[in-house]
Amino acid sequence: MPASPSGKTPRQPAQPSLLGADDEPSQPQTDAPLAARMRPQTLDDYAGQEHLVGQGKILRRLLEAKQLPSLILWGPPGSGKTTLARIIASLNDANFVAISAVSSGVADLRRVVAEARSIRPQATILFIDEIHRFNKAQQDSVLPYVEDGTVTLIGATTENPSFEVIGPLLSRCRVFTLKALDEDQIEAVVRRAASDTERGLGAMGLLLDDEAAQALAASVGGDARTALNALEASAMSVQPDSDGQRRVSREVIEEALQHRTYLYDRQGDAHSDTISAFIKSLRGSDPDASLYWLARMIESGEDPLFIARRMVILASEDIGLADPQALVMATACQQAVHFIGMPEGFYALAETALYLALAPKSNSVGASYNRALADVEATRNDPVPLHLRNAVTGLMQKLGYGKDYKYAHNYEGGIAPDQTYLPDRLAGREYYLEKGGQRGKDNS
Repeated sequence: MPASPSGKTPRQPAQPSLLGADDEPSQPQTDAPLAARMRPQTLDDYAGQEHLVGQGKILRRLLEAKQLPSLILWGPPGSGKTTLARIIASLNDANFVAISAVSSGVADLRRVVAEARSIRPQATILFIDEIHRFNKAQQDSVLPYVEDGTVTLIGATTENPSFEVIGPLLSRCRVFTLKALDEDQIEAVVRRAASDTERGLGAMGLLLDDEAAQALAASVGGDARTALNALEASAMSVQPDSDGQRRVSREVIEEALQHRTYLYDRQGDAHSDTISAFIKSLRGSDPDASLYWLARMIESGEDPLFIARRMVILASEDIGLADPQALVMATACQQAVHFIGMPEGFYALAETALYLALAPKSNSVGASYNRALADVEATRNDPVPLHLRNAVTGLMQKLGYGKDYKYAHNYEGGIAPDQTYLPDRLAGREYYLEKGGQRGKDNS
């Protein structure tokens, strides 16, 4: 090939693969990465996404009826978008064409369409990975062939399709949202790969410690591909013992991941115990302990918005009127974390934690409300005093609505003298106490 004027060989356009469902190898090559070798072949082996492909769920019903529309699979990395697309093609006896929007262009799409037309009436599924990487013109070029049924489009994206996929194309597709796998699902995937003697690592005599499996599952953010890559790297890095077995411990997993793993169950004791320690440290005005527990939660993969929500609660519950700015800070923190995400979101979380820990404390808001609530629950539903009611009709005026009401701003200091605001039977009750009071058992 002749060189370009710059002296560099021009890049060749990517060649899309056009495989029939029956032509695709039943097993990946033995030297393929573990994640590729362990790719599920059926819905029954597919991990996660029960809300879409579980028994009786919408996508499974469409597949079983062989009524597949063009669709967009939106989900985080490692959630199974490509795998699901391949399974869909297999179930529909369709030719599966996979291209990547990162390296393909309009010429590749035209070539796919020409080949798809040549094999009709057999259906062709065009899978576009990272479809959000296509610009508007490239997405426009797909539109007519989706419209006339030449191809059934399956697009995969990690970005919100509402913003990244053009409206005309989006209107012709069903959007299915995939969720990150939870820790139990990741652990099941990892254990299956560790024990599988044909496609996985079982033939190596791999022994995966329970603690290692749990730590790995908790450290990959729901990304099955990352988990399998780390498992494979761990297995390759350890030497077999005298019995020919390779033991993968938590320390080996940490080395493969290149960061420390933390035993932290976001639905279990570690989750509840750590957030409790964090809140009690804030309440106890200990900035150092507050930062420590905050860092533990962030590094363990805790949902940052959960942490922010708890600080919003504490700002009213334990600081309240002693520093009303605390609620403003905590609410701004929640908005900032939602806006910028992680990892940079730790700045807003740490700043707010320090502010709340150093702020003066008062539980008067909750204590005062609870005193009022006690009367609400213990007394009858007394009517609103007539002078506090609005007289919006002539009849209401005749009945005395609003009679003798004193407009507060007409009086010195903005306080109307001798005017009551509680029901008559509760007149004189005091609910607000500046310093609050005992609230009983602390369940934070």
